[in-house]
Amino acid sequence: MTEKHSFGNEPITCHAFNRDRTQVAISSSSNQVHIYALKGGAWEKVYELNEHASRVTSIDWAAQSNRIVTCAADRNAYVWQRDSAGDWKPTLVILRINRAATCVAWSPDENKFAVGSGARLISVCYFEEQNDWWVSKHIKKPIRSTVTCLAWHPNNVLLAAGSSDFKCRVFSTYIKDIDKKPDATPWGTKMPFAELMLELNTSNDCGGGWVHGVSFSPSGNKLAWVAHDSSISVADPANNPIPVTLNTDFLPFRCVQFVNENSIAVAGFDYCPMLFSCNRGINFVRKLDQSEKKEAGKLRYVVFAVAPRVVVTID
Repeated sequence: MTEKHSFGNEPITCHAFNRDRTQVAISSSSNQVHIYALKGGAWEKVYELNEHASRVTSIDWAAQSNRIVTCAADRNAYVWQRDSAGDWKPTLVILRINRAATCVAWSPDENKFAVGSGARLISVCYFEEQNDWWVSKHIKKPIRSTVTCLAWHPNNVLLAAGSSDFKCRVFSTYIKDIDKKPDATPWGTKMPFAELMLELNTSNDCGGGWVHGVSFSPSGNKLAWVAHDSSISVADPANNPIPVTLNTDFLPFRCVQFVNENSIAVAGFDYCPMLFSCNRGINFVRKLDQSEKKEAGKLRYVVFAVAPRVVVTID
């Protein structure tokens, strides 16, 4: 069932729900993050995060540890945690980048997170107790442009990244002191840090365009991504060494999410989330929202985020 939430007239550029979706962190194209709580069926602003100096570009809320990570165009990231008084306190992350941070995502075990940036690299961050801050290790090669989206494999080690060089890649983020030695996967067996497990050139192999969204299936055996040429691609290395691509007649998609092992939800510039199957090839199933007639003088907006149970739109 689709849920619709309204937070005023300002455009929402990034957001993240907490574990039970009773709170949401939102940034409206500014350097601030507003936290809303659902009270009596209505959303009420309960806190404001004010550490960034430039526009916040991405937010992720850890389900188990209840920590929030934010990144911004000021080239910084902060991890926010509530203290005993209920206040959100920031901890600086040492990203070591010289361009804006563009996207951030917690790992499944929530002991590290990844930050993509315009510096053509990915910062894999983990907590250093000795100095009480978050430090990072860099994945650089062979990324040649801005990292636009990230998705973690369920094993907490593999990381998928899409970028504006028309490529989707899977890297290993194995850190000896943080991670358990991973088992072999269809993506590879040896996984030293920054190892490139897979690289797909969307301009030749699977259509063309900036990669806007990427997602692993629940088992981690499949990878889906959407690009600015209105294509949807799925890689399944265990069964097919060549990715499958569907070039659609819709406007470009901005995000993608596996609903289950064989179903994908996507959304973007057509104003409506859609469902595709990916069991044998990729096939359109249906639109997930009823179309509405345009009212005179009103604009319709792009859907930027999808999830299996909740669709959030800019309203």
